[in-house]
Amino acid sequence: MNAIPSLLVALATASTCSFAWAQTGPFDPEQWPPTIDSTKAVHFFVADSGLTPPGAAWLPNQLRILTGGDHGTADITIGGHAAKKATDNYLNVADSLYTEWADDEFIDILVQAYGDDALLSAEGQPRDFNFLTGVLPDINDVVGGQIPAAAKNRKWNWILFRVPNAIRPSDGARYVGSLPPNPQGDSSAGGVNGGTIRFQTVPSLIVRVVAFGAQGAFGEPEAINLFLPPDTCDPEPNTNLASIDINTGVADHMVVLDDGDQTVFYQDNVGPANDLRRAVGANGSFLNFGITGQYLGQPCNDPHAMKVCVEFYDDPGIVGAKFGPEAYATDDQGGIAIYPEAQLHVMQGSGEWVRRSWTIPAVSLQGVNAGAYTGGPRFITADALVFVSKVQLAVLRTGDHPLAGQDPLADCYPDPNICTDAYGRFAEFDLAQNLRAGLDVGSSGGDQEMIVEEAGPSTDRRLAVRAARDDGTPGAPHQYLNFAILNEALGPSSQPSAHIAICVTYYDNPELVGSTFRPEAYRTERNGLETFGFVSDSAAVALEGTDTWRTAYWEIPDVKFTGVNQAPQAAARFLSTNKVHIAAVQYAVIRPCGPYANVNLLEDCKPPEEISLQVGLAANQLQLTWPVTPEVYILQETNDLTDPEWSAVTAEPQQINENYTVQLPISDITRFFRLMR
Repeated sequence: MNAIPSLLVALATASTCSFAWAQTGPFDPEQWPPTIDSTKAVHFFVADSGLTPPGAAWLPNQLRILTGGDHGTADITIGGHAAKKATDNYLNVADSLYTEWADDEFIDILVQAYGDDALLSAEGQPRDFNFLTGVLPDINDVVGGQIPAAAKNRKWNWILFRVPNAIRPSDGARYVGSLPPNPQGDSSAGGVNGGTIRFQTVPSLIVRVVAFGAQGAFGEPEAINLFLPPDTCDPEPNTNLASIDINTGVADHMVVLDDGDQTVFYQDNVGPANDLRRAVGANGSFLNFGITGQYLGQPCNDPHAMKVCVEFYDDPGIVGAKFGPEAYATDDQGGIAIYPEAQLHVMQGSGEWVRRSWTIPAVSLQGVNAGAYTGGPRFITADALVFVSKVQLAVLRTGDHPLAGQDPLADCYPDPNICTDAYGRFAEFDLAQNLRAGLDVGSSGGDQEMIVEEAGPSTDRRLAVRAARDDGTPGAPHQYLNFAILNEALGPSSQPSAHIAICVTYYDNPELVGSTFRPEAYRTERNGLETFGFVSDSAAVALEGTDTWRTAYWEIPDVKFTGVNQAPQAAARFLSTNKVHIAAVQYAVIRPCGPYANVNLLEDCKPPEEISLQVGLAANQLQLTWPVTPEVYILQETNDLTDPEWSAVTAEPQQINENYTVQLPISDITRFFRLMR
């Protein structure tokens, strides 16, 4: 009799185990997926310590999410949990026991991520998730999988990536778990910049859990990567701006909140004698503003970047006091994030009204202590009494919304000084002249090793810098050039993204015909988030082999001066496909406002507009025509393009109206023509 219950228990246990492995998601975020194997090695991190190890092989607190440099993070609360949010392009994860993975062909990475725009491409479509393995100079960028668009559900989701741990050609070991003979940079955790495996290009990604495991430790990606639908919500309205002007008493769907810890009072005749205004001040530390009638949307709508423009009095009596956004909602479930204190405005005591903006990424209209209203960020005036006369709040729409891409507060800048002469607009270096005026060759090392040497034609040798490409340096060929901005010559890094012009003097080496160079990666700010920008491949300048020093010109509309692998400041890092020598570089900032609005100090470096050579027949003769331009062009010809010898056409061009024309006799000899400056 006793044997029957025991047999039934054994069958039930076996059935339960089999059923667990057959399950598919979506799985409860409050516990590990039932597909896990607790006997396989796993190292994990949980932001709120809400999950415990299911077995002795699972080691908590071995992973750390790093912050700083190009992999910054912020602590936020969203979806009912504490989490880490990537505030830069990368999420760098360090494993203190990284040697565990030295023999693993694949490393499974399980994350619990919040379902928002960060999981998808800019167009809202699935994209590859790339992971950087290895250390400099032996790194390997691999794809760990894609996430379906259904993951954008405003919920916590389990997501499983499978990351190849390839063999390193230099020594036959795997990229993760061991170090090559010549590691560069901080390789303390077996990867780049102090980490082990880096999530690539994941700005704003929000994670609660990150776990590294042996293949199969968490189950299979196709069983886990399934997602619940989002909760229903009315579509976003066709609006993007609300405001209140305390001075004039005009409000556009906005009110000043006056309750709890955010009570206020009003005062007349605030400001300088020539601009006295009615303004509002806080009785305590907080100023808050509500949006009436859900005019900009509902709390259940997707969070968006918000730009808030405030006019406030820079009182001479409160120099050094800080003012600006304090806290904002991350979702409609009580999630809150704190705006960085370092980005608050510091009062200068100018005695004038200041109009400036802040852009905060991913703000929920739930607001902070907004009561019956919706809201944006709450403001803090803790150090002193700050009077505010006007507030404007814009939701920066995205996707297929009719107002997507519009900034109704484009003329409100985060740093009003860019509209004055407070910051420099020009910097240059010229190695041949030993000139360094706010600009110099950058730091050489890592993947941007550079060499300064003589170059140029025999009649014009100059000192120049080039990438140390293919010069016998161990490891991968170096192909980057970087230039350092000295002494904040173009203004502080805190200013908004700048429109810059770049003029480079380079040697058009006959031995490097077809080699190219261009600005490549740079730092920029988009929707309140600092990230990477990239110059298109099509902007590359190709060497033609004229054996002369020539100039190249580019404009980049949105450069932050925080630099790429170059401190303290830099603009764009350059990419070259060969040993292109650069003797001089000039930067000019084209300001958007003020007395120097749209002034380009490098206008003379801009190349002439493209012109075309038209070929036709006229009066039984070959007729070649091109437009009249300020630049002088010479018509040249050759009979062979294989090894061309170009010579000037002897016939004199005739100007007819707005064109030059040359007529030549028709012959049976093949001839090719071109225009040269």
